[in-house]
Amino acid sequence: MAEETPVEELSAEEAAAELARLAAEIARADRAYHLEDAPEISDAEYDRLKRRNAEIEARFPDLKRADSPGERVGARPSETFAKVRHAVRMLSLENAFERAEVAEFDARIRRYLNLGAEAPLNFTAEPKIDGLSLSIRYEGGRLVQAATRGDGAEGEDVTRNVRTIGEIPGRLEGAPDILEVRGEVYMGHDDFAALNARQEAAGAKRFANPRNAAAGSLRQLDPEVTRARPLRFFAYGWGALSAPLGDTQMAALERLGALGFPVNPLTRLCDGLDEMLAHYAQIEQQRATLGYDIDGVVYKVNDLGLQERLGYRSTTPRWALAHKFPAELAWTLLEAIDIQVGRTGALSPVARLTPVTVGGVVVSNATLHNEDYIAGRDSKGDPIRGGKDIRVGDWVQVYRAGDVIPKVADVDLSRRPDDATPYEFPKTCPACGSDAIREEGDSVRRCTGGLICPAQAIEKLKHFVSRGAFDIEGLGAKQVEQFYLLSWIREPADIFTLRDRDAAGEKALLEPDEVLDRLEGEESGEARARLAAALGLETFERDSVAERFAERSRTPLARHLGWGEKSAANLFEAIDERRSIPLERLIFALGIRHVGETAAQLLARHYGTWENFIAAMEPAAAEEGSAWNDLLSIDGVGPVLARSLVKSLTQPAERASVDRLAACLTVEEAEPPATSDSPVAGKTVVFTGTLEKMTRAEAKARAESLGAKVSGSVSPKTDLLVAGPGAGSKAKKAAELGVETIDEDGWLKLIGAG
Repeated sequence: MAEETPVEELSAEEAAAELARLAAEIARADRAYHLEDAPEISDAEYDRLKRRNAEIEARFPDLKRADSPGERVGARPSETFAKVRHAVRMLSLENAFERAEVAEFDARIRRYLNLGAEAPLNFTAEPKIDGLSLSIRYEGGRLVQAATRGDGAEGEDVTRNVRTIGEIPGRLEGAPDILEVRGEVYMGHDDFAALNARQEAAGAKRFANPRNAAAGSLRQLDPEVTRARPLRFFAYGWGALSAPLGDTQMAALERLGALGFPVNPLTRLCDGLDEMLAHYAQIEQQRATLGYDIDGVVYKVNDLGLQERLGYRSTTPRWALAHKFPAELAWTLLEAIDIQVGRTGALSPVARLTPVTVGGVVVSNATLHNEDYIAGRDSKGDPIRGGKDIRVGDWVQVYRAGDVIPKVADVDLSRRPDDATPYEFPKTCPACGSDAIREEGDSVRRCTGGLICPAQAIEKLKHFVSRGAFDIEGLGAKQVEQFYLLSWIREPADIFTLRDRDAAGEKALLEPDEVLDRLEGEESGEARARLAAALGLETFERDSVAERFAERSRTPLARHLGWGEKSAANLFEAIDERRSIPLERLIFALGIRHVGETAAQLLARHYGTWENFIAAMEPAAAEEGSAWNDLLSIDGVGPVLARSLVKSLTQPAERASVDRLAACLTVEEAEPPATSDSPVAGKTVVFTGTLEKMTRAEAKARAESLGAKVSGSVSPKTDLLVAGPGAGSKAKKAAELGVETIDEDGWLKLIGAG
């Protein structure tokens, strides 16, 4: 496993850069795994990256991004199938890789529930099947609908295909009137080998691994294709129910088994941590002989009443944990090191590898983190990998543990070529030629080009149209790059003036000769291909370019892109639909460093309107006074995020760009939670001291669910202080400001929980 800078040693700048990289890589992995059935990395690598992301967010909560992988489940459903809205969201699981993390899971639950270390607490432990998650709905004992997980809220309707799977009952006897069974569709090793043999004999494409084969088989347009595939099923849970299946997880699983659903026979009831870990070790030993793929063991609190008390985070239940198996490793040749420039200017090195299969996935790229990692040292200058640097031509060990892009773990010096030279990290931006500087305390070198850097501009625009931001139908990352390369869109406001400029006959800034000069001048074949694709060209000949630009039967935009007029009209309509945008989505869309979806929601809820928000930035720039203090009073907003926000929105060029954008939009006010009957809705609450009847996490979650704003500090805007034993300076300040103060019993009585 690759050595990394421990999370506790990361600076805020290092943490922010790594969170940005993790978000991008995990998003790519989600699309490849859930939507395309073609994962680029192993499950172990994916889980490791999500785990590191969560650890960094826990240490730096103010750096949590709007597109945080911790706020997502799966991927958006395919447009090929009808969509199904899940009555109960299908969530993902928190992951662990070490025994200590499982112990912390157990301890965290005990703290949350105020249970002592010796109090009885049972868990179920079952193999985690590496397949495709499925929800099957029964009404009156009849199978009426089946759907994939999709993004957790909405999945794909695969009902007709699921009816062909022999292990899934079509009718049930003695079941609740409404029953949604959750489980995993998978394919056994022997069946997978036989299927690939048939595919090869028929001259058809072979599947990469059993998980891909199962997912591809279930998501067929023709149910008869699915019927011919050897799909199997294990039930592990449930969604909507008209009546309980039991009082415990184990009893509910036994009930599902009695109804005719396959339940994994290795599921055990464990009395505490030692038995959980022992069963994990036993399953790991049997892994190679099971006949199907598993990638870990899932622990769940057995008592369903305790599960209800523990509740959920945004994408994971607090009462469950996936204990994953170690990552897999492979050796391959490092052919080149490329530098990618992100939307914040960070220069990220990527290893280009001779393709190698790692954990069932073909790997050709790997992250190299930063220049220190390549040089064989950590952020403090201490050696990693025994001080071995990484050079082009080296044989390197790669591993996949949870993210889209695998990582380089080690170097085999015995196979290093004699002419291999140390890698020199660029001091200038490869995209625009501007100086690339590394500030003190930052592990990342950044381009200083700002708005003149095309790489940063393109990445910012891609972020602007991303799903959590404006999410404009027909204007995704690929189209944004095309429009930028043709000079139709250079900043977000250009999107909303596109129709008028096209109607006026405005040409792209590139003439035919300029296009060919750029195509022929690009040393990178990938860059030439991108520019050619932006024009919809298959060849680079000047005659082809001139012919495209000479077509006068269409408006300039359609002509340059090779589109029909209808396609252009559809895009304009989609853009117009986004001229009205919620405040939090606009804030997130600006792509400000450290401001993710969660932070954008906090800011929107605090300021309420775009006018209030933007007006607060200039006076906050001095980092003192009421505007600055008001910004820092937002729970979840720290100095690093606040400085990034204020700096970005007070720079003249960037502010002018934002103002041009805002002039094109109607920004919707932030809506308060629908808690009209709540006694604390809209109030700012601060908790201090020791809470004896609930944990701080429970108290905060309950307050926010009732529409309150929870702040970490007392200010003139504080409405209520809840003070437990040991309250100190906050209680004193509240008294000075005349803020109402109550104890924990008073709080519980106020919210009707006393």
